[in-house]
Amino acid sequence: MQRRLLLTGFLLAPLACRSTAGAVDEAVVHEIVAKQAEAWNRHDAHAWAEAFTPDAEFVNIVGMLLEGREQIEKRHAELFATIFSRSRVAISTRKVLSFGATAALVETIYELRDYARLPPGIQPTDVDGTLRTRMKYVMVLGSDGRWRIASAQNTAIAKL
Repeated sequence: MQRRLLLTGFLLAPLACRSTAGAVDEAVVHEIVAKQAEAWNRHDAHAWAEAFTPDAEFVNIVGMLLEGREQIEKRHAELFATIFSRSRVAISTRKVLSFGATAALVETIYELRDYARLPPGIQPTDVDGTLRTRMKYVMVLGSDGRWRIASAQNTAIAKL
């Protein structure tokens, strides 16, 4: 319940609440994103999911809601064993918006290559077969002093 209240407050907070005082350390955010890319490229679902809070929610590229770190890890283990077993990602951070010292919205761009196939209804973005997606994370600072992903949503970038 507390996480839901935090997320509700976060989503409803006016943009004027952004401040540089007590803002998230962007180097930490970039490190989390880099570790996720490394874990993906090793096809290590446990390491990829480790960045999430135990009760995180993740909406994947086809709209499936995964609830909790365990479910997120399980689904990614399935993908790494099948259609994404040879896949590679490059992740860039497009934007980090701090909401005080304990919450941030992080938008990344994933570039996925070398997959066996894509999920139904998903098409490559680029003619070379690269799929680009926008992954948005809500990151929160835990009582243990570690930043984790509390919520994420992945959306395919359509061809223009």
